Amino acid sequence: MWQITWILGLLPEWFWHVITIGGAVALVVSLVLSRIPFVSQYNLLIKLAGITALLLGIWMEGSIANEAKWQAKVADMEAKLEEAKKESVKVNTVVETKVVTKTKVVKEKADTIIQYVDREKEIVKFDTTCPIPKEAIDVHNEAARMNQAIEEMRKGAKK
Repeated sequence: MWQITWILGLLPEWFWHVITIGGAVALVVSLVLSRIPFVSQYNLLIKLAGITALLLGIWMEGSIANEAKWQAKVADMEAKLEEAKKESVKVNTVVETKVVTKTKVVKEKADTIIQYVDREKEIVKFDTTCPIPKEAIDVHNEAARMNQAIEEMRKGAKK
């Protein structure tokens, strides 16, 4: 059924306005001029054609109005989509700034820990009889975890 409506929808809108008005005029003509002998013999045919044209015209007028309503909704949603795209660009910029700042802070902490470990290594290096203190091992492991976190953040930012 929708195929018929689609095919009829290819005709211009003014055509359906003319059909609706023509159907109404045909009904009025069949009622008013039914007493004229020439018209009275075609009265039933004029009424049927008028009713058919009027019903088809009203049907297509409704279809045109419905299509216009849906097109307005589509245009409204497209406007909202464009607005959401603009907003997402702003939010993405804020998120990017936060990620860069957080990466910088993590990198600074990792550099500080690495410097501390290097300094502790130099102290232990001269004393061969002394075992490495547990604190130095903990600091070294913390620096490794920080470097790993930085790498994971960089991979996440690239995606």
